[in-house]
Amino acid sequence: MANDKYKTIKEKAIGEGYYSEKRSKFLAFAHHVESVDDALRIVKKYKKKYYDARHCCYAYRVGFKGREFRANDDGEPSSTAGKPILGQIDSNGLTNILVCVIRYYGGINLGTGGLIVAYREAAFDAISHCEIEERFIEERIKFSFTYPMMNNVMRIIKEMDLNIINGQFDNTCEITLSVRKSKVEELRSRLSKLSFE
Repeated sequence: MANDKYKTIKEKAIGEGYYSEKRSKFLAFAHHVESVDDALRIVKKYKKKYYDARHCCYAYRVGFKGREFRANDDGEPSSTAGKPILGQIDSNGLTNILVCVIRYYGGINLGTGGLIVAYREAAFDAISHCEIEERFIEERIKFSFTYPMMNNVMRIIKEMDLNIINGQFDNTCEITLSVRKSKVEELRSRLSKLSFE
């Protein structure tokens, strides 16, 4: 696998899941998030919306390498809620995702094993209702060149299928490109060769 790829769920669509056991109801919601702040803001909304629920447990993983993560049991016995939710995120190899599971208590205790299964299944159901997509980590490269080099620069951009973020074309031109991380060196090398042509 290329080191500039990661998997996440599509933005804007919310994956919804449901599980019930011994009259306890588990409502699960999977969201695409770009930061820890995004995730915590969404959790806060669910806590407000479902204020009458017993628990609002969640897990998130953020960053293209998934280094920032958290699993929260929100009052359930340790590791019975947040960890199984995070386990579903990880078994799908996802990042930039939050899964929140709301529990309405049904009056019968499920025990630690029952809770782990319930939170895992609710999270699984929410993620299974999401569209998973592969994304590339991109870097921005700024390059200055003289106007006569324009055709050669544009040829490289077309051949490497790059996105132009912005450009200023005058006697001296400057262009900002978005390039896949794994292609940065190739681009730098090709652009530096142009300078000597």
